[in-house]
Amino acid sequence: MKFVTFRIRDNLAFGVVVQEGVALLGGLPGARWSGVRDLLENGGVEAATEALRDAPRLPMEGLSYAPVIPDPGLIYCVGMNYAPHVAEMGRDMPTHPAIFVRTPRSQVGHGEPLVVPSVSSQLDYEGELAVVIGRRGRYIAAEAAMDHVAGYACYNDGSVRDFQRHSSQFTPGKNFWATGAFGPFLVTPDETGDIMERTITTRLNGQVMQQAPFTDLIFKIPELIAYMSTFVELKPGDVIVTGTPGGVGVARKPPVFMKPGDTVEVEIGGIGVLRNPVVAEADVVVPGRAA
Repeated sequence: MKFVTFRIRDNLAFGVVVQEGVALLGGLPGARWSGVRDLLENGGVEAATEALRDAPRLPMEGLSYAPVIPDPGLIYCVGMNYAPHVAEMGRDMPTHPAIFVRTPRSQVGHGEPLVVPSVSSQLDYEGELAVVIGRRGRYIAAEAAMDHVAGYACYNDGSVRDFQRHSSQFTPGKNFWATGAFGPFLVTPDETGDIMERTITTRLNGQVMQQAPFTDLIFKIPELIAYMSTFVELKPGDVIVTGTPGGVGVARKPPVFMKPGDTVEVEIGGIGVLRNPVVAEADVVVPGRAA
């Protein structure tokens, strides 16, 4: 099953990709579920399958995508989880996962612009695999961890590098408005097959910048779920962003950062292509910005 979240006027609707387009499952006033997270908490894939029979169909063409889960309870990102990336950043090999938090408000959907903030010109791409939790748990054993996975999505964990390096904490550089992209689909494991057999590719203006198989992950998905569930109860709709391969822009000579007018793509076999244009903050309306 392939879930998608999109905008209909002032509402965030969601549905399932079907042969005829998108089967609308919820998000609109009066719907059974408010969004994908609500569905995962209340019935999951089985309930969605039952609801598909009577769900109205919409065309895929012209959808205005939103982050596939716009309201996750938690977004935990993993740093330094590919050996080539550890080396290019000049760090030691980790003995435990390096975890930091991204906020939902920093995310955009497929096709929406990533925004270069006015205070920096160092917005870097980071193509990653996002794992979405479908079943709650605490102290989850690694052997049982995959039973807690609802599905997978593409993620671009955009990093404002100068702010990221202001201290040892990554949070400022990872949470600028509209710097992380999530989507276009959440794909269930029965459709992806063994995710470890897949490869991730990041392209900037059509040029391959990153490419790696998921077998190269230092800490694999079961290890990440087991580790994170020791300090927090994982709940349906929570997101684990698993780390980026080598080839990031800041480590290149000379550095390559995303700039207005660029297009960046993150592609994962069996999941799809997450594509976003890049714009300057001066060219968009920034929520909450002081006059």
